[in-house]
Amino acid sequence: MKNLFSNIKGDAFGGITAGIVALPLALAFGVSSGLGPSAGLYGAIFISFFAALFGGTNTQISGPTAPMTAVSMVVIAGIIAANDGSVEKALPAILTVFLLAGLMQIGLGAIGLGKYIRYIPYPVVSGFMTAIGVIILITQILPSLGYYPKEDMDYVNQFKPQAEEVILENILKEEAAEDILVLEDFKETISRAEKITQDDILKESQTLAAKNASGVLGALKVLPRALKNISWLEVILALGTIFIIYGFKRITTKIPSTLVALVVMSTIAIVGNLNYKPIPEIPEGLPIPNLEIITSFNLNAITPYVFTALALALLGAIDSLLTSIVADNMTKTKHKPNKELVGQGIGNSIAALFGGIPGAGATIRTVVNINSGGKTKLSGMIAGILLFSILMIPGLPNLASQIPAAVLAGILITVGIGVMDYKGLKAIPAMPKDIKLGPLKLSSEVLIMLVVLILSSFWDLVYAVGIGLVIASLMFMKKIGDLTAERSDVKPLKEEVWADETNFPSKLKEEVFIKHLKGPLFFGSTSDFQQLTLQIPNTASIVILRLGRMQYMDQSGLYAMEDMLQDLKAKGVDVLFVGLLRQPRYMMERIDIIPDFISEEHIFASFNDCMNWIKTNVKDEY
Repeated sequence: MKNLFSNIKGDAFGGITAGIVALPLALAFGVSSGLGPSAGLYGAIFISFFAALFGGTNTQISGPTAPMTAVSMVVIAGIIAANDGSVEKALPAILTVFLLAGLMQIGLGAIGLGKYIRYIPYPVVSGFMTAIGVIILITQILPSLGYYPKEDMDYVNQFKPQAEEVILENILKEEAAEDILVLEDFKETISRAEKITQDDILKESQTLAAKNASGVLGALKVLPRALKNISWLEVILALGTIFIIYGFKRITTKIPSTLVALVVMSTIAIVGNLNYKPIPEIPEGLPIPNLEIITSFNLNAITPYVFTALALALLGAIDSLLTSIVADNMTKTKHKPNKELVGQGIGNSIAALFGGIPGAGATIRTVVNINSGGKTKLSGMIAGILLFSILMIPGLPNLASQIPAAVLAGILITVGIGVMDYKGLKAIPAMPKDIKLGPLKLSSEVLIMLVVLILSSFWDLVYAVGIGLVIASLMFMKKIGDLTAERSDVKPLKEEVWADETNFPSKLKEEVFIKHLKGPLFFGSTSDFQQLTLQIPNTASIVILRLGRMQYMDQSGLYAMEDMLQDLKAKGVDVLFVGLLRQPRYMMERIDIIPDFISEEHIFASFNDCMNWIKTNVKDEY
């Protein structure tokens, strides 16, 4: 903080430029989320300011991002559907989940988990990011065609029978909560049902129609209807936006092409008095905190979304720390990962209180900030202040509310194209095929990426990442286990000896067996290790375990060692340890393998010490 004002001119220019870049994206992500453009703008304001103030990356610009918005869309749609399609009723629960995600991020940073985020496998991240691009692209096809399922009455009417069923279920649930026995009091149920109007049924039908058309599968299902009801004006506005975004970059990159596209296409639509669909209204003045988060708190309403909140927190952490690494490479500095998570958590928590959608460190906005001269936290704070000033200028929010929805859909389509991991996709043919599925040879890395990509796109983002992590972990364990098994065998001295074993008495080779352990003894390598007793000939009375290269032992390895020692002890075979390292020794002392099975006299620092003991204590019997 002491250097906060050391680069005022550069930070001001960097922050203003990054804020201008953030504006159209914030509005687009807000509309895409389902909470409206104001939610995206509020998220950009508070996350940008507070994540910069409290975070651990000086040049990072934070705000709503494509991955965070994609997961938020799932949360928002689910909670709205559970609240009769009413955004007003669902909003406290939605914002509570976002608040919980922010608090979890603070917790992750406070307990020091920031440094472990880098261990998430690249194929999982690659598949997820490409899926985000696919989701945005496909879901934005409908608004770019000017089609909105809730406004297609022929489509909505298909859901009227289901809507009546849902309304009746809600009546029965209300009566159950009031301890009214339906079978004993039909009249009450009938009385409540008679109060249901056609407007209530229509509203519920629209909610069901919107839910059925949400996501990738939903968008694909209604795409034929969208093509039949296409609005060519909306298509032209979306295509014009996309054309300007990509075309203007060829002229200059000093002015954000998304902003140019937003201004140009919106001006054409407004000045030309075209019959287009505008975005929802953006309120003027100071954002007001939503105190219903506290006053209307309902644990049951958010319990199903606790893991989703955790997924949001982890996703925001990954997104932010990846951007921090980019910033480090550009500025030759070093970010503080745990402090960054705390800052992101504070930003997301405050944004949630004011009705904003969650966000993370934004790579493009951060790069723009650095290239424009930003060097300290002040640049991110200025970006937030700039966006805040837009709300405070009279008439400007009202003007922004006239932006065509198709223009923001066009902007999001370019975001979807840009967020895909083309590096990972291009590498698919070159990746080594290291696993077999029946007659097919596949790359484990590619398989993980495709599993995450497909499940994220067509099923559930959160579960897809979890499944991807499990598969990646299992693949890694198998590879390490195979490598350990290859390098760790029980062999008689006549087949292979180490340099310090060349002088071992040849007359004792039938009485002594040596096992060289190389690498960790963990659950992935225990199956081969447990075969040790089967490989030792009946002539052997001593087994020497060379443990100087076994750096680590987990609980599975520990019990495998204990079982082996028990088997050998039952056969009257003594075991000697050579070069036992600190961590494995600590583990074996915890369950008394040392000294119950292996006494201190049978533990040697060097092989020469062990060989001297053998010469003294082992007789040539064969």
